[in-house]
Amino acid sequence: MKKYKQKRILITAGPTWVPIDKVRVISNVASGETGILLAKKFIGLGAKVTLLLGPVENVAKSFGFKLVRFRFFDELKDAIFSELKTKKYDIVIHSAAVSDYRPIKIYNRKIPSGIKRLKFELAPTVKIINLIKKIAPAVFLVGFKFEPGAMRKKLLREAKNLIRGANLDLAVANSIEAKRYSAYILNKGIIYGPLCNKENMVNRLFGILRKEIWKN
Repeated sequence: MKKYKQKRILITAGPTWVPIDKVRVISNVASGETGILLAKKFIGLGAKVTLLLGPVENVAKSFGFKLVRFRFFDELKDAIFSELKTKKYDIVIHSAAVSDYRPIKIYNRKIPSGIKRLKFELAPTVKIINLIKKIAPAVFLVGFKFEPGAMRKKLLREAKNLIRGANLDLAVANSIEAKRYSAYILNKGIIYGPLCNKENMVNRLFGILRKEIWKN
């Protein structure tokens, strides 16, 4: 177990919020399940795990990992950058469902109800995953691409684009079509899948990472 204890893992999981006004947000339906399952598995090996977890149900700290909670996009971005600049991590698994857009104008009060037509202009957020290797070039970086309803060809194309854009070492592309889950893992030209449920995907990903990081 000694060689496992020497490794540090940073995992992001769950949704992010971007504010509309003082009380309302734009979010998504991510559960954080993938990141939580991976954190538990790495703790089982004796690794030091930090889990940055978005606004989902509380997770007991007794699992043994360091738990850092966030809600908003900027909180997640700041937490990732702080961890990478102050600690040396061997693996970063960026499974959080990060907001792609944010309102250009954020109201500094609660927008009153009863407005018949309310419009928001959105602007892209910073691609956090594209900045990780610039801060920590030596880290083994895993990214996720979720495309609901996408077939295999599109999923793999999107995952390859993500790998190039963020300089990933490994990517997971997953989709849901007619309530059926499907995922592929891309690792150095090797494609694993389709993996037909999240537990199978997590187990296969964990096995790949265990071999890649601890092979020496």
